[in-house]
Amino acid sequence: MGTEALAELLETNDIAGMQRWLAEHPPHEIADELGRTDPVTAILLFRLLDKNEALTVFEELDPPDQQKILSGQRDQAFYELVEAMDPDDRARLLGEAPAKFARRVLAGLSREQQKMTAALLGYPQGSVGRHMSPETVPVREESTVEQALERIRLKGADAETIYTLPVVDDHRQFVGTVTLRSLVLAAPHQRVMDLVNANVPRVQATDDAEDAARLMQEANLLGLPVVDSEGRLVGLLTVDDAIELIETADTEDIARQSAASPWSGHYMSAGVGQLARSRVIWLLLLIVAATLTVNVLQVFEATLAQVTSLALFIPLLVGTGGNAGAQAATAAVRALAVGEVRAGDVLRVAWRECRVGLLLGAMLAAVGLVIGTILVDFPVAAVVSISIVIVCGWAAVVGSTMPLLAKRLGIDPAVVSAPLVTTLVDATGLLIYFLVAHVILNL
Repeated sequence: MGTEALAELLETNDIAGMQRWLAEHPPHEIADELGRTDPVTAILLFRLLDKNEALTVFEELDPPDQQKILSGQRDQAFYELVEAMDPDDRARLLGEAPAKFARRVLAGLSREQQKMTAALLGYPQGSVGRHMSPETVPVREESTVEQALERIRLKGADAETIYTLPVVDDHRQFVGTVTLRSLVLAAPHQRVMDLVNANVPRVQATDDAEDAARLMQEANLLGLPVVDSEGRLVGLLTVDDAIELIETADTEDIARQSAASPWSGHYMSAGVGQLARSRVIWLLLLIVAATLTVNVLQVFEATLAQVTSLALFIPLLVGTGGNAGAQAATAAVRALAVGEVRAGDVLRVAWRECRVGLLLGAMLAAVGLVIGTILVDFPVAAVVSISIVIVCGWAAVVGSTMPLLAKRLGIDPAVVSAPLVTTLVDATGLLIYFLVAHVILNL
């Protein structure tokens, strides 16, 4: 039975049918349905789940949807859920929750879980310390493989992962990592220090979480060791949390590149007002910025009166320049996000994109020359073609450098979104167009 069948079951209030549907679907699909439904329906479906499966489904939910489910639970079920959560997932939930809700969660935790959660919440927002798992199984470098495996058997059930094992010395100073595979395949009497990878990347707990996740992606790691300022092990960033961090960062970048503020939670459960609020601020800013285009048209009103055919090609010119700038901006933001370029590469990127823009402009100008000659005359067509070449080169430079300059100034590059670049290029493109017309047509 698919999602349509579930909708029918909900309409007829068929509890037995809902239970069958839940039993036939994996946790991630159930979590998706809970995220897209209203709170009352989501809580009803969640209460029909088996206790063990309920926890698995709960862990698949985003923090806003977890809050939605928890708000409908009685005290006993509420505390059982938050106690069973991994400390890093709980810290992420509390980081986005209202203060009253956070106090209720912390009050119901055991002392040990409360201490671990408070420690994670003590790190800065957006730092890797907020997302790491403190529940690790560190092994001593002096121990034998047999001793290390015995420790894993004793402590592994409480750890989030045992596939990557941090190795420490007697003072808990981080030494390196060893994989479970290496331990299983090694001789029992062999020392852990002989198997340790001392060159494995590590990050400090106060480092940026997204940067740490990107590092894991580049280095193909299942776990990234996290240390304090003195080099002592404090936790491990696991691959599932790294994937979520990258997904969240990419979602925010996409929202900002489309001139909207990012929101958390499922799209289908977001209200119309919430979606409107996430977009209206940027649209207001862009409409103010668009007045630059109006001002340019006012300045060159006399030029348009002399050669009215120039007005025919304004949409073509601003559309082409805006699209070229948006393409360059998107490429620059993506390259910054994955570490392919740095803020210091701004001049190299500008020169590279300038040549790309001029080449694109030359190809498009040939088309513009033909269209302009057919529709109007050759002189105006020449103005259009030359303007396209210059505007495409200029748009590519502006679009590619603005995100890099924003990065250098400590601003999220995605904030310098494609619509903002397009609006700026529209105004400057018109200025270039009319100046070229003045030169060629002797106006």
